[in-house]
Amino acid sequence: KNGFEVTLQPDLLEAPLRWREPRVVFVNSMSDLFHEDIPVEYIKTVFGTMAKCPQHTFQILTKRSKRLLHVAEMLSWTPNIWMGVSVEDERVVHRIYDLQLVPARVRFLSCEPLIGPLDNLPLTSIHWVIVGGESGPGSRPMKSEWPESILRQCRDANVPLQTMGGSEKGSHRAESLWVDV
Repeated sequence: KNGFEVTLQPDLLEAPLRWREPRVVFVNSMSDLFHEDIPVEYIKTVFGTMAKCPQHTFQILTKRSKRLLHVAEMLSWTPNIWMGVSVEDERVVHRIYDLQLVPARVRFLSCEPLIGPLDNLPLTSIHWVIVGGESGPGSRPMKSEWPESILRQCRDANVPLQTMGGSEKGSHRAESLWVDV
């Protein structure tokens, strides 16, 4: 609607309160709740709505782990709020350390699109890992050893792994490993 401009939609915040059946909700699938232009009060309101809906599971993903860590203590972390960070390659592994300090019941990593190796993932207090390649025009290939390394690390740490497929060029899928979360 507004391109890449941050747009708050407070009128939609109460929608989950009206849903009768339990749902899994991917919050801000095309944006980032922890973007620097989103006021902390608005983030608190979003968390307040999620806290009022224990029948739903809310999955939040961010690339802005420093801001997440900064505001985490101001938020109400109910068990139905799952928090994750994007980790595309070794350059951004620091996001995992920030996530590990957040009091979410479930903490997850989205290694998608995986554009480089992740051979030493710190998986302590991580409950789920998602791996996938890049897709679409101009996508970069995912080398087969990258998801295979993550699969081995997840097995060793007893962390569930979900694969989302490979890139269109040189596509590769690691086997999925599911462990109860």
